[in-house]
This record gives sequence, structure tokens and C-alpha cells, in this order.
Amino acid sequence: MNAVAERMPALYLSHGAPPLADDADWTRELAAWSAALPRPKAILIVSAHWEEAPLALGATETVPLVYDFWGFPERYYAVEYAAPGAPELADSVRKLLRGAGTPVQDVPDRGLDHGAYVPLVEMFPEADVPVLQVSMPTLDPRKLLEIGRKLAPLRDEGVLIVGSGFFTHNLAALRHAGGGVPGWSAEFDDWGTRALLAQDIDALLDFENKAPAGRLAHPRTEHFAPLFVTLGASEAVGELDSGRSVIDGFWMGLAKRSLQFG
Repeated sequence: MNAVAERMPALYLSHGAPPLADDADWTRELAAWSAALPRPKAILIVSAHWEEAPLALGATETVPLVYDFWGFPERYYAVEYAAPGAPELADSVRKLLRGAGTPVQDVPDRGLDHGAYVPLVEMFPEADVPVLQVSMPTLDPRKLLEIGRKLAPLRDEGVLIVGSGFFTHNLAALRHAGGGVPGWSAEFDDWGTRALLAQDIDALLDFENKAPAGRLAHPRTEHFAPLFVTLGASEAVGELDSGRSVIDGFWMGLAKRSLQFG
């Protein structure tokens, strides 16, 4: 891929479930966010909903979406997002990661899952930006941070790196919480925001032990884990101090905080 003059930001976004499309405020926030971004040459996205080792590259041509959810109205399974594949970006990822000793595999029939296409439908509705989804080969924050560091050079080639998760995520606890925002969700959101502002990577890496209600906010860490890919892609170019919250607040009790670096 050829270098471009403008370095692309790196994002972490709370991706929402399929009913995100029905939330007018949230969809408006995502659309405004994308409108303020430089135009990406391609998008590399890491979703909470694809864990596979060794690290896998999804389809490099347009294939059907992965509707990885159950029990929703039929209209959510009719959504399409025929973004172009990104074979050139896939080649660059292979070179960067294999050159650094990270094994890479190809899964050519793996389409975008809802952690990828649900927000992209709102941010790039024309589906005219090539998209490559990359799996998380581990949930170890330190290893994901290192992967993000290795991928950082792509930002200078016009690639928008996106970690897609949810800033708090415990659906089982929500079912017993009643209405409003649970204390554990609000406390973790506040702690995480302050840790990011302080650029306290060590605390974030150990969030299960350092954060109030860390294990309750994330009983399994897959929705927080993509943040570390984003942090690595930002730290590697000295941009941790540029981090800011673009979207905040809560959706059904979960913190929808979304971040931009650069």
C-alpha cells in the first residue's frame, strides 16, 4: 500500500447490538463521527465477536455477512453491507505480522460479523470503503497491545484501525439490575475514562484487578479486549495523549463510550 500524507486516527467503538439501528441518537453520533474523519483508504476492524488463533484474516472479497445473534426480529437478518474486500490491506497485514513472528491464517469465506457491520452501516452507509476484519488470536491484553503496535504503520497508509467492543458488557447482570444504569457499569466507565486520560496503560492492562467492578463490568473480556489493539496502534506513534471520548453515555445500562486517538 502506498503511503498517504495524512495519518488516519485509530478508534475504539462500542458497536451496539442490531437494534442500534433503531436508536436515533446513537446512529446520529456515529454518522457525525465518520463525517469528521479523514476519508480512509481502507478499514481494518477487530471485533469482539471473532476470536480465532492463529490470527485470521477474513474475506478479501465481498461475501455474505455473519448474523451472529439469535432471537431478533427477521428484519435484522435482512441487513446487507456489501463493502469491497481489501486484498491489498491483507497483504500488508501479512507482511507486518509475519515479519514480526506472528502467524497469520486466511479464512476467505468469513464475512463481517455484527461487531463490524452494525457500526459501519451507520458510519459508512454507502459501503464504498474496503474493509478487512481481523480476528483476535487471544484475549491477553498485552499480546493485543503488541499486535496493535505492529499494525500501527498502516495508519500512515490511509488505513483506519478500529477496535470494536463495548466499554462495559455484562448482559447476565443487566437482567437482574432493573431499570437505569447499574452501579458497576457507571463505576467502570468512570474509572476507565480517568485511566485513559492519565495514559495509565499498566492499570488498563490489569483492569480486572485495578478497576472497581472490573470483573463484573467484563466477566469475560472479549468486549474490552479490542481496545488494546487500538491503544497499541496509538502508543506506537506517540499519540496516547490525543485520546478523547467521541461518544459517551449508556445504552440499556451499558457504557457506550467510544474513543479516538489521533
